[in-house]
Amino acid sequence: MSREIHIVGFRVGRETYGVPITSLHEIVRVPEITAVPDAPDYLEGVINLRGKIVSVVDLRKRFGQPSAGLDRRSRILVVEHRGRLVGMIVDSASEVLKIPESEIEAAPAMMQAGGLDCVTGLGKYQGRLIILLDIGKVLAARELGNKPTAEKPAAAGSGKAGTGTKSASAGK
Repeated sequence: MSREIHIVGFRVGRETYGVPITSLHEIVRVPEITAVPDAPDYLEGVINLRGKIVSVVDLRKRFGQPSAGLDRRSRILVVEHRGRLVGMIVDSASEVLKIPESEIEAAPAMMQAGGLDCVTGLGKYQGRLIILLDIGKVLAARELGNKPTAEKPAAAGSGKAGTGTKSASAGK
């Protein structure tokens, strides 16, 4: 008599992920997204969802994968985070999956140590592994601890000059 966990399954790249159905507000097609200046590269911008402004995060970029163009299967999962609606672009959204608790294992310690603390577990479903995510950690991880890395100043796309370390030491 194992309890079942109801999750919304979605794909990002080759992997299938899942979030609790209780955190989902709705799933929408990708509308026009308005870019926001000086936003992190994984924050695509904002959309107007029936009069509400919703920030949109590209999960491919958030997970460090190359960005793929949007297609007819691309969706935005709208979730509530800290009292606000946030959208997450995914390659496709599948159905609601019911996974027995007995078929869910904790995330391996290696994932936790490697900075993947947004993974809460792995669910076994019809011969596949579903990566279960903590939405709060997926959306908050880089908001709070955005530490500069050696790769960050070299990243293209911000269009800003003078943020590198060379110009900072040029003065007398």
